[in-house]
Amino acid sequence: MIPAQFNAQEVEKKWYDYWMKNNYFHSKPDHRKPYTITIPPPNVTGVLHMGHMLNNTIQDVLIRRARLKGFNACWVPGTDHASIATEAKVVAKLKSEGINKNDLTREEFLKHAWDWTNKYGGTILEQLKQLGCSCDWNRTKFTMDPDMSASVIRSFVDLYNKGLIYRGYRMVNWDPEAKTTLSDEEVIYEERQGKLYHLKYQIEGTNEFVTIATTRPETILGDTAICIHPEDERYTHLKGKKAIVPICNRVIPIIFDEYVDMEFGTGCLKVTPAHDVNDKTLGEKHNLEIIDIFNEDATLNSYGLHYQGQDRFVVREAIATELETLGALAKTETHLNKVGTSERTKAVIEPRLSDQWFLSMEELVKPAIKAVLETEEIKLYPSRFNNTYRHWLENIRDWNISRQLWWGQQIPAYYYGDGKEDFVVAETIEDALKLAQEKTSNFELRTSDLRQDPDALDTWFSSWLWPIAVFGGILDPENEDFKYYYPTNDLVTGPDILFFWVARMIIAGYEYAGEKPFTNVYLTGLVRDKQRRKMSKSLGNSPEPLELIEKFGADGVRVGLLLSASAGNDILFDEELCNNGKAFANKIWNAFRLVKGWEVADLPQPESAKVAIEWYEAKLQQTLAEIEDHFEKYRLSDALMAIYKLVWDDFCSWFLEMIKPGYQQPIDRATFDKAIEMLEANLKLLHPFMPFLTEEIWQHIAERTPEQALIIAEYPTLTAYNEKLIADFELAAEVIAGIRTIRKDKNIAMKDAVALKVVNHENASTYFDSIIVKLGNLSDLEYVTDKVDGALTYRVKSNEYFIPVSGNIDIAAEIAKLTEELKYTQGFLRSVQGKLANEKFVAGAPEQVIANERKKEADALAKIATIEQSLNSLK
Repeated sequence: MIPAQFNAQEVEKKWYDYWMKNNYFHSKPDHRKPYTITIPPPNVTGVLHMGHMLNNTIQDVLIRRARLKGFNACWVPGTDHASIATEAKVVAKLKSEGINKNDLTREEFLKHAWDWTNKYGGTILEQLKQLGCSCDWNRTKFTMDPDMSASVIRSFVDLYNKGLIYRGYRMVNWDPEAKTTLSDEEVIYEERQGKLYHLKYQIEGTNEFVTIATTRPETILGDTAICIHPEDERYTHLKGKKAIVPICNRVIPIIFDEYVDMEFGTGCLKVTPAHDVNDKTLGEKHNLEIIDIFNEDATLNSYGLHYQGQDRFVVREAIATELETLGALAKTETHLNKVGTSERTKAVIEPRLSDQWFLSMEELVKPAIKAVLETEEIKLYPSRFNNTYRHWLENIRDWNISRQLWWGQQIPAYYYGDGKEDFVVAETIEDALKLAQEKTSNFELRTSDLRQDPDALDTWFSSWLWPIAVFGGILDPENEDFKYYYPTNDLVTGPDILFFWVARMIIAGYEYAGEKPFTNVYLTGLVRDKQRRKMSKSLGNSPEPLELIEKFGADGVRVGLLLSASAGNDILFDEELCNNGKAFANKIWNAFRLVKGWEVADLPQPESAKVAIEWYEAKLQQTLAEIEDHFEKYRLSDALMAIYKLVWDDFCSWFLEMIKPGYQQPIDRATFDKAIEMLEANLKLLHPFMPFLTEEIWQHIAERTPEQALIIAEYPTLTAYNEKLIADFELAAEVIAGIRTIRKDKNIAMKDAVALKVVNHENASTYFDSIIVKLGNLSDLEYVTDKVDGALTYRVKSNEYFIPVSGNIDIAAEIAKLTEELKYTQGFLRSVQGKLANEKFVAGAPEQVIANERKKEADALAKIATIEQSLNSLK
């Protein structure tokens, strides 16, 4: 029995279990051409959100379509250890239990981190199954898996040995909340309203002051000079003099350097080498003292004097008050400036001098620039992101790859002494010992004498190897999987990580595999609400994905998301789109039930059915060609819309009506078999987008073995089709619509047959006449040379169509009705033409408004001509 309603929840579980049981998602190398996608690994402790829903639906569409097209489809799932985010969660959990991370050893902390990961990790992957994602779950990878970590460590050692990784004492971006350094790309700059403080520094031994403007008065405690332009005549008398820093009363030199902009502010600059990258450069040039006033959590240290232990922002307010009391605050102004914040923790970044590990990017980046911007070996969709890619890569800086965290791959550098250069780099401590013994000529050294660098590697340094490492290509580049599946085909991700991840994977691909990691990059937009706001939990505008699936079904949600998701453009999400998806699923289900409900008999095939089948086969091929073009250009939304129209309009609204047997009459077997064949072709096109519904209908159509499941069926083949046939039907459809409009307007029941007379000025094809007769319920269709009196009439192009009214309607009443309608339409036309004749209106109104008024005029003129023709026929 076929259920009356499509039960999404019941069907989804049934078919996902069936697909898993029969191992359809699993791939291994064989004779077929591979089609490979590696998932952008979500955070291991993350949960499904709308961005994941969109991104993974697109990937599943691509992978299911490839599977149907005969490729050996392999979609590798996995998760990222997300060092900063996960460590922050574990630290917060420990804090709630009264445990301080600093009281734990690294090993103790990592045990808690692994417990957390094992408890919450993988939740998101289970949720992806509910969406219908057909990942090869046997290949699931985690960036901290032993082989993945070993790949990361090997790449670090390799790059170090090539002279590309180095240790440097640099000004870095410090996240005081996560207590780690960040790369430049992990800092988000936000405009914030702040204050500009004008501070007075006394010139030593005089009563003179110089005024300096700063947004950060707390940093004066780290000042080690005042800098002035050497050509600034206002201050030439200060050469060789010194100034006194307020509060701490430190005496600092006044230096002169062309770096200072004489036109900006007072022309005097405070120099704090420990807390500003430009000041550090000045400090090195002039051999200035470096005074770091902050602890790692951005509270002030002992250099902060009586502010020691207080937060930087608390001190900012307090020190301003103290400076005012001392008479050292000249004035305060409101000031808009850009503030760097941590992408992960949202904390305000502190510039900080620190020993860190860096990867030299200047040479590494060149093949990645060439591949996208010159040879187009890798293509970005949409291509406008090429400009963003160019900007990032042509202005790339060395990558700070070390993080002051414990969760992640520990840097494989081993110190054997107290000096900064007393280290070796090796994959294991045993290898490190040999290198240290050779370097020091001290063969009495033992592993217990070595101390591994406590820092972990940046998460992105792990995930940039993702497409290579998931197939073992770093540890064993000659293995069968790597040689078969790499390079992968498509990458689907967001433009926000175009540099963080995409560009770096391309760099790693050329460095380690000597070729691209993927061919196409499909960049999705952000999911926004109807008010164009980015969806977020804090705004409360982000629906719960699993609740959407429960409400509308996974297929409904997938359709709703994809219909609104053109590549690279933001998605204005509305739940109504998912409701449209659910309605589409119901439409298909009801169409299937209609066909399966027909009684089949061995009868001759009607001419109308033969014509209908020939037309729909052509229409199917035309749509297939359109879909192929959309997929080639990564216009998945347009591809789905083409299928949507084919199924809803052409199949359900036209084809099934054309072949439907009369009331309580059977259908001939040839037509029924073709109807099932066309339905099955539709299901194949729909399956990548609506996998559950289509598999359910497919399995209801006939008894199928596991080898005959829809998920591994053969995609329709593109063949030549009759374009004229499709064009001719468009005219026939308008003819039928005209008959139906007259029936509706004149209350002529569909069961009452009417005649149709045609003056064929167009010399239009008569091929669809049997369809017109059937769908119009015509008693007769005749081609005539002259107009027919006593008939209702309408036009399609230049053809004239007449329906003799005889006893069907009251002619006098119809003439009165048409006369009234003509009078109203003529009045409407006069008002529109009055507007268009008004030169002031035409000159001042927007172009679109004028265009709308001209269309109203044209429509009214056409309607008047039709009404007048009908009146003439009836009189």
